[in-house]
Amino acid sequence: MLTPERQQIILSLLKEKGVVKLQELIEKTAASESTIRRDLIQLEEDKKLKRVHGGASLLQGKRTEPTMSEKTFKNLQDKIDIAKTAAAFVRDGDSIYLDAGTTTQQIISFLNQKNLTVVTNGITLIEPLLEKGITTYLLGGMVKGPTRAIIGRSALENLTTYRFDKCFVGTNGVDLDFGFTTPDPEEALIKQTAIQLSQESYILADQSKIGEVSFSKIADMEEAVLITNRDTENILHLQQQTSIKVVTA
Repeated sequence: MLTPERQQIILSLLKEKGVVKLQELIEKTAASESTIRRDLIQLEEDKKLKRVHGGASLLQGKRTEPTMSEKTFKNLQDKIDIAKTAAAFVRDGDSIYLDAGTTTQQIISFLNQKNLTVVTNGITLIEPLLEKGITTYLLGGMVKGPTRAIIGRSALENLTTYRFDKCFVGTNGVDLDFGFTTPDPEEALIKQTAIQLSQESYILADQSKIGEVSFSKIADMEEAVLITNRDTENILHLQQQTSIKVVTA
């Protein structure tokens, strides 16, 4: 089978399924693993797909954003591992900012420190924070339905009245050249401001976010510590610009 024909099969399968495993590509093309890996490298360089652990996925549109329900169970164990590592940075008496998101929400179950104060723009974070008995402040503003995040001018003005020991922020993209990015400019501004108001800033991103670029910039790589869950070739080059904590659990 010629290379263009084989690569067209790969792209067709991706359009149909969104994510395809390496073994399935080998079976569909009757090619060797090394051949398929070379195809995936070439197609990624041509910006036609993204290589992920064990296969490939379609590139997402710059403003494509999954809903909260879509994200809740995606890469769940990865998110739990990242959240556990993130929570270990919190100390007794800290005032912290928790961004709206499914990974940041997972942090709450690991927060056993004393006298914590949490500010958040995440609607879904309120109940678990209150159940833990944590002093909690919710930003006021417009509620964004798909992500359950509070955004807008009122939220931003409210946020600027606080100062934090640490902030924990989610992202949709992590890229050496474009930094940390997310689809919505208003959410990006909230995240960006929280980082500026914090003594220490942490970005939480599972391996599916590495190499992705979304529409709106949150921050440059050097502005925060990246907590991720896979020590792969995709993140090695990022160490030039930021401190990286790789979860080993």
